Amino acid sequence: MAAGERPLNEVKFLTVAEVASVMRVSKMTVYRLVHSGHLPAIRVGRSFRVPEQAVHEYLRESFVGVGTA
Repeated sequence: MAAGERPLNEVKFLTVAEVASVMRVSKMTVYRLVHSGHLPAIRVGRSFRVPEQAVHEYLRESFVGVGTA
């Protein structure tokens, strides 16, 4: 297991709808992020599940500081 990884039994997975709610975007935006590889996900049947930590990391990396010159 790589540094910073958690055992799968400790990972909380979110549905696309839950991710959309957390990020305050549409479900289609979440699907685009998953399909483009920007947001990791696993496929369960015909639906996707996204690790909660991946959502937080994506938001942290996407944060744009205002007023930095």
